[in-house]
Amino acid sequence: MRLLRIGAAGAEKPAALVGDGSCIDLSDVVDDFDEAFFGSGGLERIRPIVAERIERGSTQVLDGTRIGAPIARPHQILCIGLNYRDHAAETGQAVPEEPILFTKSPNTLIGPYDDVRIPRGSTKPDWEVELGIVIGRRTSYLDSVGEARDAIAGFVVVNDVSERAFQIERGGQWSKGKSAETFNPAGPWLVTPDEVADVLALDMWLDVNGVRRQTGSTSTMVFDPYFLVHYLSQFLVLEPGDLINTGTPPGVGMGFTPPIWLQPGDVMELGIEGLGRQRQNVIGPR
Repeated sequence: MRLLRIGAAGAEKPAALVGDGSCIDLSDVVDDFDEAFFGSGGLERIRPIVAERIERGSTQVLDGTRIGAPIARPHQILCIGLNYRDHAAETGQAVPEEPILFTKSPNTLIGPYDDVRIPRGSTKPDWEVELGIVIGRRTSYLDSVGEARDAIAGFVVVNDVSERAFQIERGGQWSKGKSAETFNPAGPWLVTPDEVADVLALDMWLDVNGVRRQTGSTSTMVFDPYFLVHYLSQFLVLEPGDLINTGTPPGVGMGFTPPIWLQPGDVMELGIEGLGRQRQNVIGPR
């Protein structure tokens, strides 16, 4: 399944994608794609409903409809740093021996086509296309990497927007450079694992103003999604609906000589094979 949330910001309705341009409204059977939904086995509960409504032809056209983030605000957004060998190389840092973990404020989450706002005092805003993992059940102390597969509800495209001066030059605290409002566009939809043939063979890309900046593949991940879920479960409790951003391939703005930073008026377009694509306009501070 491909799940999405449609409607005005703060009033999105849950739906399932049919083809590329239509969806099935699920708001009569699901309140939202949130912690309660994932934690109560909601994915399996709606499968027969989605199939029945597809067969009945109960669809609506998406044309012009706002698409929000495919999940409601999560309990937490966890992020993995330097998780692509080629990205670590472009930043001049060693490939980590264990996952580098930092957090991102849950209220950074926005839709895939919403504006990204540069924060006040920003001088080095940057982009990062990433694979996101959505947790499907309450998870802690998993016994094996294999067991982690059953804890994943699905995968999403994420733009882990970053402010490098806040991240690196203001005490070296990554969360400060990651948590400005609008800094986590997600979607356009959540793709359940059965729809992804090989999560470690997905092409990734990001353009700024029509110029290709990032080209990569999940195949160059240092720590794969299943390892990450198992690893994180040894340190903290993962809640249903939590989001994990798994790192970015090379081509971020800070990796160029000289660096390239986002400016108001820029347009970011990005995507991951099989998971959809995003487009954001960059706007100035409040």
